[in-house]
Amino acid sequence: MKRLSILGSTGSIGTSALRVVRRHPDRFQVVGLAAGRNIDLLAEQVREFRPLVCSVADDALAATLRRRLPSGLKCEVLSGAAGSVAVAALPEADIVLSAIVGAAGLVPTFAAIRSGKRVALANKETLVMAGELVMAEVRSRGVELLPVDSEHSALFQSLVGHRREDVFRLILTASGGPFLHRSPEEVATVSPEEALNHPRWKMGPKVTIDSATLMNKGLECIEARWLFDLPMSRIAVCIHPQSIVHSLVEYIDGSLVAQLAIPDMQIPIAYALSYPERVELELPRLDLFQVGQLSFLPPDEVRFPCLRLARQAAAAGGALPAVLNAANETAVNGYLSRRIRFGDIPKLIAEVLDGCDLPAPGTISEVLAADAWARLKMEGLMVSRSWAAPEVSA
Repeated sequence: MKRLSILGSTGSIGTSALRVVRRHPDRFQVVGLAAGRNIDLLAEQVREFRPLVCSVADDALAATLRRRLPSGLKCEVLSGAAGSVAVAALPEADIVLSAIVGAAGLVPTFAAIRSGKRVALANKETLVMAGELVMAEVRSRGVELLPVDSEHSALFQSLVGHRREDVFRLILTASGGPFLHRSPEEVATVSPEEALNHPRWKMGPKVTIDSATLMNKGLECIEARWLFDLPMSRIAVCIHPQSIVHSLVEYIDGSLVAQLAIPDMQIPIAYALSYPERVELELPRLDLFQVGQLSFLPPDEVRFPCLRLARQAAAAGGALPAVLNAANETAVNGYLSRRIRFGDIPKLIAEVLDGCDLPAPGTISEVLAADAWARLKMEGLMVSRSWAAPEVSA
């Protein structure tokens, strides 16, 4: 029996993970749940899985949640950043699934690592923002950091049984999102509703917008650089609209090893939780005869400039990856709230990166300071630029 804490239990990854737990109650026990503001769903999860501890965004939500839970249910309700850290470091937990979206996942994930937990990592921002610091802590504590993103899980699976020195490069696949065949001019003013209509995956709004801009793939390249200890020059991206091949490893003899599956996050989640074993899932099998053809295209960095910006930030290093991530999160929020256009996202991120002269962070606190600087800078740009506040097409 593996005891599990889930950070981000009410999001798409968290709910998928609980489906896996529900399927295998003899293998997994939930001992901690951390969520944001969706206390309706969290209350249902607490009633069903009966964790020892749960956490929500603030004290007021915690008080409301306590009133909603049965009086006989013994679950400590915590709140705020300290609450999510407590769930991450819970002594009773063997595995921590880090699925909080965005920079908010960094501190609790770091706490889980420092507590010696196996971490199933779905929060790519942790390594984008502080990859060097996080991986140093992973090595120091001797913990397992297992990838949950479908692409990184595919790379991890394709590396099993092979010598790392035989790896030539990693190839991350991308669906291309909803605007793969539309020009930058056509997508410049698309509505959030259009951008949220992903053709393959069901994800939260922030990740879905990142998929539409291809920033998601840029962030994943940075994550892969730290997870697999390879330079960015040996990490490539290809567009694969069918989302069947989840990523590939190319070896020095020209061999390509890939992982294929239907596009469902329960598969990489279950693998990270059960590794080195696999568990049965109630999912459709991949039917290659029905798929028929698989296509692969090179990414167009003119159409998707966010991919280029991510590579540039990674190459520069220092504070720029953390600044990139914070600027992107703030811009995506601005777009979803219709303060800026879709086409403004990469333009504004580029301005924030160009204006950054922060020193390389040496601590998590300094990473968070760089994050705060970038958010403030982006907010100022969104307010001050006349071209950054048009009507967004319906």
